[in-house]
Amino acid sequence: MQFRHERLPNGLDVIAEVSEAAHSASLGFFVKTGARDETDAISGVSHFLEHMVFKGTDQLSAAEINLRFDAMGASANAFTSEEDTVYYAAVLPEKQHDAVALLAAMMRPALRTEDFDTEKQVILEEIRMYDDQPPFGADDRCRAAYFGTHPLARSVLGTVESIEALPVEAMREYHQRRYAPGNLVLAASGAVDFDALVKSGRQLCGDWEPQPITNRKAASPPAPLPAATMELIPRQQAALEYAVRMSAGPAEDGADRFAAKLLAVVLGDDSGSRLYWDLVDSGDAEHAACQHHDFIDAGVFVTQLSCEADDTSSLLERIVGLYTDASRGLTTAEVDQARNKLLSRVVLAGERPRQRLFTIGLEWAHLGRHRSVADDLATLDGLCRDDLHGVLTRWPLTETAATVLAGPLTDAR
Repeated sequence: MQFRHERLPNGLDVIAEVSEAAHSASLGFFVKTGARDETDAISGVSHFLEHMVFKGTDQLSAAEINLRFDAMGASANAFTSEEDTVYYAAVLPEKQHDAVALLAAMMRPALRTEDFDTEKQVILEEIRMYDDQPPFGADDRCRAAYFGTHPLARSVLGTVESIEALPVEAMREYHQRRYAPGNLVLAASGAVDFDALVKSGRQLCGDWEPQPITNRKAASPPAPLPAATMELIPRQQAALEYAVRMSAGPAEDGADRFAAKLLAVVLGDDSGSRLYWDLVDSGDAEHAACQHHDFIDAGVFVTQLSCEADDTSSLLERIVGLYTDASRGLTTAEVDQARNKLLSRVVLAGERPRQRLFTIGLEWAHLGRHRSVADDLATLDGLCRDDLHGVLTRWPLTETAATVLAGPLTDAR
């Protein structure tokens, strides 16, 4: 694979990982904006705006956008997270320009008042549905409790109150400021003609007006210090109790990033991990997992548990016990097994242009760098038990930063 990069005069980065073995191309615009870039007054605007982008431009209706994607045989979609909004399409190589042209047009949506008012009701219903389904908003509540005043505490969906109060003028201002060319990355992977991609970018995006760009990391307060909290979300209709537990972990740019992900596989992968064998395979829990999530300037280990309500307290204690045991020493066999899992996942994802699109696009959007599949494999191959023990020492999972329970329980004890 060959990595290519060019920056247009207005600040738009164009990157691609070109593979001669690929038979399809995946392309997308990565907008460096998400929940962390909002204020309390406009909480949820990034996700709402993602919906509005598909409502059409001054020249294209929502139906015409869908028809054009269908006509080129594209698989297209979008997502919003705490730090990014991404619009993407997978197409045959000969449709590369058509896909870029349509996605570029969508980056300048009409944001019509009538569409805004209609879609606002869709967003409000989505928030209510999210709160009514497992884990009943426990993950959002836990993140808010953990991050406190840090921008990462905000929910991607926003709140009913913030969405109801949001005026269309605020969204238009947010779009103008955050969808500036210097805050976007046009990324592609697979069977990509990079020179043609740059030409398309110049033709379609070259006249976009630059805007001042804020350094997100510098503009945010330091990540919070761990502080144990416990919250309860009573949901009497729930069949199980759902627990979300967050403790500190390395950030995206930290040296421990890959070791933390390997450690999470050892401790809490969906199968073959310590949590799986002790809690799930034994039948004591419906689900138990540990994951490492990294952000630009912060990271967390997230432990998830679903079980019978009466067993929640004892199982959480068992999880802490398992983490304590891990801090006393991991075996070479379990580290090697977890490494093989991650190596396989990296290789398999590397064979899929869409997966590589997300990997290279987010890495560039966050850190301004490219990591190849070979880079990731070499990093994982270079990790040993001592690296994981170092993570457990620097980021002890036994120190709970926040725990939220959602389900039939009315008492967190």
